[in-house]
Amino acid sequence: MEVIAIQKSAFDGMKNELKELLEMTEKVTRKYTPIFKAEKWLDNQEVCLMMNITKRTLQTYKDKGLLPYSKLNRKNYYKLTDVQALLEAGQPYNTDGNGFTDQ
Repeated sequence: MEVIAIQKSAFDGMKNELKELLEMTEKVTRKYTPIFKAEKWLDNQEVCLMMNITKRTLQTYKDKGLLPYSKLNRKNYYKLTDVQALLEAGQPYNTDGNGFTDQ
């Protein structure tokens, strides 16, 4: 077992910095928790399966502004209500077997 000795002031400083980091993390978590609890969010794969579309078609929907999304840690999320609304409105593009869209 290895023992490392540091000054009490350095240890207290590290302790305070960790405490501040924990408080910042909790603050951010409190900020975003209601958003995720109030609404069911889906990722790309879930949306593609639900709508029976390819990833490329999903990208087209995003590019055209047909399906709103939010990005968190480089991953896209979609509100279930937005996906359902697009399904109810009818998918604006149909894909043929090779993945191209007919407009």
